Amino acid sequence: MSGNPPNPDFNWKVKYEGVHRERQFGSADALYSSMGIERQDKDARLMAMLRNWTFFDAPHAAFFTMAKYLDIMGAGDLGIYAQSLALRMTEQGIGSCLQGALGQCPDPVRAFLDIPDDHGILFGMSFGYADDDAPVNTARTDREPLSSSVAFVS
Repeated sequence: MSGNPPNPDFNWKVKYEGVHRERQFGSADALYSSMGIERQDKDARLMAMLRNWTFFDAPHAAFFTMAKYLDIMGAGDLGIYAQSLALRMTEQGIGSCLQGALGQCPDPVRAFLDIPDDHGILFGMSFGYADDDAPVNTARTDREPLSSSVAFVS
């Protein structure tokens, strides 16, 4: 809200292009449409985006950190771990939302949790029991068919 730019611990400079940009827009459209927010309503979209930092009203949040020198290899491993954790939580009836946005402004979390300077916050996750009546929880994004995203070689 202050207008200060994000200052992530890791590279967030990637700009989606082509089909990846189309998918980004499609996902955003599904999410904001579920909340009744029109594409041109920039203020409402900003307020919805800011809910990342209130953890979408979830009672719990986790921050995924790693040693900065691990770079892309550590990010891959951490992503695998986080996905496994989210799936295990789902098995136990706990809803979760992995949030890249929670890695964009790490300073308050770093200070609160006393995270050492050589570690960075890559992303976060909100979790708790899902509110199935919340409109946002009805949002579904398109999925690319397996046949166009995986090559099977025999």
